[in-house]
Amino acid sequence: MVTPALLKVLEGTVDLHCHSGPSPFPRRFDHVEASHDGARIGMRAILCKSHHHNTVMDLLAMRTPLKDAPTPMFGGVALNSEVGGINPSAAAVAINMGGKCIFFPTVSAGQHIAAHSHDDGFPHATGELYEKEVSVFDATGEISEETDLVTRLVADADILMTGGHLDAESMKALFRTASGNGVRRLLIHHPDFIVNAGPADIEEMVGLGAFVEHELSMYHPEVKGPQWPITRLVEWIERVGPEHTVIDSDLGQVGNPLPVDAYILLIGQLLDHGVKEADVRQMICRNTAFLLGLEETN
Repeated sequence: MVTPALLKVLEGTVDLHCHSGPSPFPRRFDHVEASHDGARIGMRAILCKSHHHNTVMDLLAMRTPLKDAPTPMFGGVALNSEVGGINPSAAAVAINMGGKCIFFPTVSAGQHIAAHSHDDGFPHATGELYEKEVSVFDATGEISEETDLVTRLVADADILMTGGHLDAESMKALFRTASGNGVRRLLIHHPDFIVNAGPADIEEMVGLGAFVEHELSMYHPEVKGPQWPITRLVEWIERVGPEHTVIDSDLGQVGNPLPVDAYILLIGQLLDHGVKEADVRQMICRNTAFLLGLEETN
């Protein structure tokens, strides 16, 4: 149950990591239902993510039911093998149709493939997807022309770009290129899960303007996965600072709690562990709104 005091903290939340459907992975709800779920805590916006396809097209196809839905929904595309990997054409289509995020490889990243080479609870797609590994480098070991072009497209559109599930060295090289090309909105997903970025890696990428994302799914006791103690998240916030941190749900999968229920439980725990209300709102409202292009952080 959400109290009036907690609801005041949560109101205006922007979730940049919602796995609503459709998707080849089993999902608990679709984008319209996610919008209505977000209204329970007065969410300001939701970015829906698929590992396999351009979610902007989903939202355009659902525009009639979304017209009266309470929480604005935004989409983007992940540059996995299903869309041709680091494919500037796929990025351009998403951007030109109103996309707000380009996710670099997630399930096609070598780091992800190595991490999930065994059954560790990560969902499996329906049917064979013939997925291939995707790299940001060319045959010479330099950032590829396609990668460079995608970062320039992101910079021109001034939208969000994430490092996906790339390993730390690949992500640092990508972010250096992106920052040099003028990308302002950069995000590191779950640095201590799959990515395994160390303190020096994080420091370098934050220095390039990146924010560090932590996912409520990894701290929720009902989610199959890490189930880390909330004190671990408190330590991350203290180490990196709320000004460089965002908290998103990474939820929507069948069998897992709804994103809103995770916000209610875990943001309440952060407050109980002494994280200031202003810092919480910095991480779930202000930083996330900036990354989605809704407002500046200052």
